[in-house]
Amino acid sequence: MGIEGVGARVARKEDKRFITGAGRYVDDMVVPGMKHAAFVRSPHAHAEIKKIDLKKAQAMPGVIGVLTGKELKADGIGNLICGWMIHSKDGSPMKMGAWSPLAFDRVRYVGDAVVVVVAETKGQARDAAEAVDITYQELKAVVDAPKALERSAPQIHPEADGNLIFDWELGDSAATNAAIKAAAHITRMKIVNNRLVPNAMEPRATLGHYDKAEDHYTCWTTSQNPHLARLVMSAFYNVAPENKLRVIAPDVGGGFGSKIYIYPEEIICLWASKKTGVPVKWVADRTESFLTDAHGRDHVSTVEMAFDKDNRITGLKVDTIANLGAYMSLFSSCVPTYLYATLLSGQYDIPAIHANVRAVYTNTAPVDAYRGAGRPEATYLLERTMETAARELGVSPAELRRKNFITAFPHQTPVIMNYDAGDYAASLDAAMAAADYAGFAQRKADAANRGKLRGIGMSCYIEACGLAPSAAVGSLGAGVGLWESAEVRVNAAGTIEVLTGSHSHGQGHETTFAQLVNQRFGVPIDSVSIVHGDTDKVQMGMGTYGSRSGAVGMSAVAKALDKVEAKAKKIAAHLLEADEGDIVIENGALKVAGTDKQVPWFQMALAAYTAHNLPGGMEPGLKETSFYDPSNFTFPAGCYVCEVEIDPETGVTEVVQFVAADDFGNIINPMIVEGQVHGGVAQGIGQALLEGTRYDASGQLLTASYMDYTMPRADDLPSFKVSTSNTPCPGNPLGIKGCGEAGAIGSPPAVINAITDAIGITDIAMPASPSTVWAAIRATKH
Repeated sequence: MGIEGVGARVARKEDKRFITGAGRYVDDMVVPGMKHAAFVRSPHAHAEIKKIDLKKAQAMPGVIGVLTGKELKADGIGNLICGWMIHSKDGSPMKMGAWSPLAFDRVRYVGDAVVVVVAETKGQARDAAEAVDITYQELKAVVDAPKALERSAPQIHPEADGNLIFDWELGDSAATNAAIKAAAHITRMKIVNNRLVPNAMEPRATLGHYDKAEDHYTCWTTSQNPHLARLVMSAFYNVAPENKLRVIAPDVGGGFGSKIYIYPEEIICLWASKKTGVPVKWVADRTESFLTDAHGRDHVSTVEMAFDKDNRITGLKVDTIANLGAYMSLFSSCVPTYLYATLLSGQYDIPAIHANVRAVYTNTAPVDAYRGAGRPEATYLLERTMETAARELGVSPAELRRKNFITAFPHQTPVIMNYDAGDYAASLDAAMAAADYAGFAQRKADAANRGKLRGIGMSCYIEACGLAPSAAVGSLGAGVGLWESAEVRVNAAGTIEVLTGSHSHGQGHETTFAQLVNQRFGVPIDSVSIVHGDTDKVQMGMGTYGSRSGAVGMSAVAKALDKVEAKAKKIAAHLLEADEGDIVIENGALKVAGTDKQVPWFQMALAAYTAHNLPGGMEPGLKETSFYDPSNFTFPAGCYVCEVEIDPETGVTEVVQFVAADDFGNIINPMIVEGQVHGGVAQGIGQALLEGTRYDASGQLLTASYMDYTMPRADDLPSFKVSTSNTPCPGNPLGIKGCGEAGAIGSPPAVINAITDAIGITDIAMPASPSTVWAAIRATKH
């Protein structure tokens, strides 16, 4: 193995430009004649638009155009759509309400875009936007999903009677009800998964440029999957023909799911560029991001978990109301269904499961996938219930989990998923050892002597990632396939370009993908370039989300490398006058095994292009492509243990220890994997302790800035103890499972389990802020 190859702790290549300020983001892009856009957004959560007066704005200095939804509609620009069809249990299709990129008759949440102003400068655009005069007739609003289902709630979309988008189920209701009826013990809970704002470091931004001479559009955008953006904007939104639209996602400062989707701004900036004859750039300010980026989570569930007399789980019944906000975002429908209910078996052998999910419109920002996407919601529900059940049964939370672990693989769950490999006990043992679980009682006593409450909680999570296979997800309603593509170009001088449909926005692809090439060919990783994020450079791909870049994206690269290797060996065998089967590739050279005969990699590559001396009938060049469609999801799993100390006088919770023991299969770069876990756990602790989106009853977002929405800081977090075990994934050629979302999936229930253990209560709402914890402590004293 080369020191830069698979398994090595190689420093990220891309970090040099990031830490020296040389990254290139959408806001850095400048094209000749570029102007700036500002949006007039609804101040009301629900209202009819009665009149729009543009005269004052049009007369403002520097204004080039002031455009409305009626003009957009007249030009044939389509509504935004949800791309995953869900059917209710009665067979009816989901009720997708119309979502115009610019509202022209009704607004449905605070922040809904109504008018766009294009001006010479950003300041002039914003000034003119302030001058647009819109007359609204305000309507009653509803922000709470259960209340949106009540008969008295306002009707948000005419297409969805009673605000119900779909009423969907998965599993065997009769078998689950029978298990509950026959149970020796039933644990019942109401579980609320709080709404979150993604808050990527870089706000969303887009630059639309229509080139009249070429009749061609270019869109620079903060996207996790530029090819999908091009496909949807051409095929569904009628912005431009696909062959005349280039989408470029340059360096992107974080995504966490919120940059998967196509938002109104990309569509409008491209359309406005053609309409005004100038390139149009828009960059969100942070409040716009709070108001309009797709939010995450927001589930209200009831759960019943049935046990037999031996404390084995016999059934699980879940009823969930999922808030999807004012409109259906691109993948919103699959998050509370096939990314959620299919993981309700967790790591446990549960013979009967039934989940019912009702998705609901409210007058809030659209809700879609956020780091983990359905898996955190399932894990939180399951692991909070398991911890509560252990306390009710009077048994160790660790041993109750161990007793119910799946131990034989493959394992078919009652809710679609077929787990291919795992060793859940190994992660549990590793986490308990690293946390000194056995010594907790002494630490709790020591804390009590200092006047503090100390608690410990665990969470055993599983997720399905590497979203796939295309035929399976298609049968479940997905509008696109979930394969990935790769092209490997070996240049005449031996340097290598890897073009991937995956997109890197913090994952380190420029390093890990190059490590894979180094492992195969022995060439330095600095001689390997990773190209992504540009639909004119890279063949069609499906982007990055759902921890799929390793398991799916790198598998596509590996298949292309197979083809390159096969041709390279043929060339080398010809040059060395040897048998092709005797050629091995080591340390940047192709050698005849057992001899000192060899040809350097660069010399073989040059021979491929000079083509003076190639095997008969061989085409010149050395470039191969591959499309990889996986046979199954991958199933990372692990055990997290959190220990907290609470000051009962203030309610302040300190996470004093956090242990993560994960099984990610084969690992390309341990350092990058650890960084992904650290980031995910930080977000999960943020959800558990600090972050919570709040609307008032009229639909005003109360947490629209960092003054009101609390993000985790370094001093809120301990030094994490991170370890990995390895049961390689049998479903892809690299044995990779994926690591990007695990930390955010497994950590919230571990934190809340620790807090409730410390206080001696059953449940506490997230975020468990000091005031919430203080009130819970006081409640136990009465």
